[in-house]
Amino acid sequence: MRLARIQSDAGPVPVAQRDDRWEVVRDLFAAELEFTGESFPVGQVTFLPPVEPRVVLGMAHNSGRADRALPPQAFFKSPHTVVGDGDAVILDDGVGPVSIEGELALVIGRRSRHLAPGETSAFVLGYTVGNDVTAVGQIPLDDRLVQAKSGEGFTPLGPWIETDVDPASLGITVLVNDVVVARSSSEALAWNVDEQLVYLTSHLELGPGDVVLTGAPGTAAPVDPGDSVEIRIDGIAALRNPVRTGPARAPLPTP
Repeated sequence: MRLARIQSDAGPVPVAQRDDRWEVVRDLFAAELEFTGESFPVGQVTFLPPVEPRVVLGMAHNSGRADRALPPQAFFKSPHTVVGDGDAVILDDGVGPVSIEGELALVIGRRSRHLAPGETSAFVLGYTVGNDVTAVGQIPLDDRLVQAKSGEGFTPLGPWIETDVDPASLGITVLVNDVVVARSSSEALAWNVDEQLVYLTSHLELGPGDVVLTGAPGTAAPVDPGDSVEIRIDGIAALRNPVRTGPARAPLPTP
């Protein structure tokens, strides 16, 4: 089933797709969805980010099989970086080189802590398309990755969550200005989804709506202001975002 958040006259509403309608539900994370009776035609809605996470994590050391030689590791991204399909990625003037990374993103469905191997799928609501935008020129300046990972619009997600998909081998295609620049699969990740969630929940609690960007298996590409980005994941959706110029950064204080 496809789950999403859309803009209505009354504000954001959670919806589930049934046939050719997006039908409003009371809670995307309920064990059984409760429909309100209100609905919208497919193709006539404005998508919002599919969730409003409290926690956004990205997996480091997960760009290909060779990373299996390294221990798993994660980094935080600000939840304020999350934007939806069609929203802009903003590159502040002076930020330096920036890359987009097409990634499978998982959405947590319920409280998750100390998960055991083989049981993690029961704690996942579903999967969506993610873009882990990274100011690569900032990485040498900040080993905590705040400067590199938390720019405005640096985590596009959407347009919806797919609940009935196997994450093991999903094709990922990245296009910049309608040209294919990268093509890979979730199968190429060093650490699979089950292993990632076992690792992550051994260190922290995740809750409904939290997001894990599972890694970029050769799906990174440089972008500049004025570019358009499209990330396609087989069996889920295509996520499209323009890249825009932001304001100049204020000068840093001197010692």
